[in-house]
Amino acid sequence: MPVHANHLAGEKSPYLLQHAHNPVDWYPWGDAAFEKAQAEDKPVFLSIGYSTCHWCHVMERESFENPEIARLLNETFVCVKVDREERPDIDQVYMAVCQMLTGSGGWPLTILMTPGKKPFYAATYIPPDSRYGRMGLRQLAQRVSDLWKNDREGLEASAGKITEALIRQSQASPESGADPARLVEGGYRGLMRQYDPTYGGFGTQPKFPSPHQLLFLLRLGRPDGVAAVEHTLVEMRKGGIFDQIGFGFHRYSTDRRWLVPHFEKMLYDQAMLALAYTEAWERTGKPLYRQTAEEILAYLLRDMRSPDGAFFSAEDADSEGVEGLFYTWTAAEMKSVLGTGYPFAARLWNIREEGNYRDEATGNPTGRNIPYLGAIPPEDEAARVSNIRKRLFAVRERRVHPAKDTKVLADWNGLAIAALARAGRSFGEPRYLRAALRASGFVREGMQRPDGSLWHRWCGGQAAIEGNLNDYAFQIFGQLELYDATRQLSHLEAALASNDILEKRFRDPEQGGYFMVSSGTEPLLVRPKAFYDGALPSGNSMQLLNLYRLARLTGRPELEQRAEETRKAFGEAIAQAPSAFSWALCALLSSGEREMEVVVVGPRDAPATKKMLEAATSAYAPGRTVLLKDPDEADRLAKLAPFTTALRMVDGKPTAYLCTNFSCKQPVTDPEKVAEQTGN
Repeated sequence: MPVHANHLAGEKSPYLLQHAHNPVDWYPWGDAAFEKAQAEDKPVFLSIGYSTCHWCHVMERESFENPEIARLLNETFVCVKVDREERPDIDQVYMAVCQMLTGSGGWPLTILMTPGKKPFYAATYIPPDSRYGRMGLRQLAQRVSDLWKNDREGLEASAGKITEALIRQSQASPESGADPARLVEGGYRGLMRQYDPTYGGFGTQPKFPSPHQLLFLLRLGRPDGVAAVEHTLVEMRKGGIFDQIGFGFHRYSTDRRWLVPHFEKMLYDQAMLALAYTEAWERTGKPLYRQTAEEILAYLLRDMRSPDGAFFSAEDADSEGVEGLFYTWTAAEMKSVLGTGYPFAARLWNIREEGNYRDEATGNPTGRNIPYLGAIPPEDEAARVSNIRKRLFAVRERRVHPAKDTKVLADWNGLAIAALARAGRSFGEPRYLRAALRASGFVREGMQRPDGSLWHRWCGGQAAIEGNLNDYAFQIFGQLELYDATRQLSHLEAALASNDILEKRFRDPEQGGYFMVSSGTEPLLVRPKAFYDGALPSGNSMQLLNLYRLARLTGRPELEQRAEETRKAFGEAIAQAPSAFSWALCALLSSGEREMEVVVVGPRDAPATKKMLEAATSAYAPGRTVLLKDPDEADRLAKLAPFTTALRMVDGKPTAYLCTNFSCKQPVTDPEKVAEQTGN
C-alpha cells in the first residue's frame, strides 16, 4: 500500500478513498479546503465524480497519479474531491455551471473557482496534455497560474458574472397556466418523435434506458406508445447493455443498437428497469417481461445486497484496469468452458473468433466478445440456454470482479424497495417482499434519527450527510409501494411522517415545489431545485406523484393543494420540453379523470376480504389507489384518512367503495362486480 496519504484518507466514500493515495493533495469538500485556499491565495480545483465512472478512472491514471502533473496542480490550486453520489447538491450546482458554459455536462466534472466558491472555468474529462481538441491539465494549470497572478481582476469578474447568471437561472419565476392534459400530450408527442423504430429507445447514440420514459408511455396506454415501449424492452433485453451471463443492466449503450455498453451497473437503473419490466408484464401478461424483471432482481439480491439487507450503489466498469474485461469473452475462453456446446452458444450470443467488441476510445479490436442475442430464444430452448449460461457464469465468477461501491444511499434504496415491493405483489413472490421489508428496516434502523429525519449515506458502519429531497421522496415512494403490497398501516404512517418532515424542510413557500437541500444545510452559491428527470426521476417529480397518491389515500385536502402548487411551480418548464419531464407526467396521469380510488372494508385475514382486494387490484390501472379498512384498525386508520370513518361493511360482508371520474359508485360486496368496475 502506498505510504503517502492525502486528506481523503479518513473519508468513508469508496470514490474518495480511491484517490486517498494520489500525489495530488486532495481535500474533501469543507471549510479546511477553502480556508487553505484563502490563506494561500490560490484558486480551487474541484473534481467531481463517482467510483464506477470509467473516464474518472482514466483521468486518475493519466493525471492524478502522475507526479509531475500532481505537482503542478498542488502548486497552482487547492484541490478538492467530491463524490457526486454523496453530495448531489454540490454536483447539481456546478453541473449547471458546466452546462451553462460548455453546453454539455458529464463526469468527471472539473470546475475551477475562487476561494469564495465562485466558478470561472468548467470542463469534463481533461487529458494530461492537450489533445482531442481539449486543453491538457498541464497547459491549463500553467495558464490559470499566469492569469491568477497577472489578471486576477478579469478572472474574478468572470466568476462574478457566471455566479450572477446561475442565481438568475435558479430564481426564474414559474408560470402556472400550463394545462396538465396539454403537458401530457406534449410529452407523448415529443417521445414518439425521438423514438427509434428500428432499434427501440429514444434518440440515436449514446442510448440510455430511461425507464421513466417507458413507464410514462405504459401508463398513458396509447397503442403506438405501448408498442414503442415493448419494442424497446425487447431490444434492450437482447442487447449487450443487458448482462446476458449474470443479469442486470449496464448503465448505457454507446451505440444505437444497445450492443456496446459502458459496463458499470447502477442500483437506480436496476430498480427503475425492474419496475418498467414489471409494469409491462402487468399490462401485457407477456412472460419475457416478468422473466427480465426477475433476472434484474436476481442480480440485485445476489450481488448488490449488503449482509444487513440494504443495497449497495454500483459496480465498476473496469477490472484489472480494463473496461469490460470481466464481462467479455474470447472465443477460445468460451470454447474451453463449453466444448461441444460452443457452436450453439456462439450462434446464440453472436460470438466471433476475432471478437465483436472494439475499444470505444481507439476503435481498435479487442479480440473479445460482448454476448448479445440476435433474437429471443424460443421456449423449447430455454433449458439449454439456462444450462450454458450457468456454466459460463460459474467460470466468470472466478475472475477478478469489478470494484463495488458499497455506499448505501437512502434515495436509491427507496427505488429498490419500491421495485421489490411491486414485483412481490405483482408476481406473488414473497421473497421479493421480504427483501423490500428488510431493506426498509435497514434504512429505518441505520439511517433514520429518532425524530424521523434521514441521513443520506451509510458506509463503513457510519451514517452521515443530511438527507436531501430525493432521500425523503424516494423513501416515501418505497413506503407507498410497500403499503400497496402489504396493506399494513405502518407503511402509510411512515410515508406520511416522512412527508411531514419533507414539507417542513424542503418546501419553497414562495414559488412552490421543493429545494434539493433543507434550509439548515451548508449554503452553496444557490439553493438548488431540480425538476428535470435525468438518469432517474427528480425529487420534485417523485414528490408530485407521492402527493397525488397520499391525497387519494387519505382524503386530506392540504396534500392535494401541495400537489397542485408543485405542478404549477414547474408547469412552464415542462411546457417548454415536456418529454424531459416524463416522471412528472406520470404524476399528472395520476390526477384528474384517470383517478380511481377504492376502499375495501373487511377483516384483514378473512378470505372474502382477500378476494375483494385481489379483485380490486387485478387489472393494470396505474392511476388507482386501494385502501384497506380492517375494523380492528378503524381508529388508527381514521387518524390517517378521516373520510374512512363512515365506511362500513354492508350486510356483514367485506365491501368495496369505488370512486372514479369525480363520482362514487354504490358500495359493492361481490368481488366480480369489483373486478368489472376496476378493470378499465
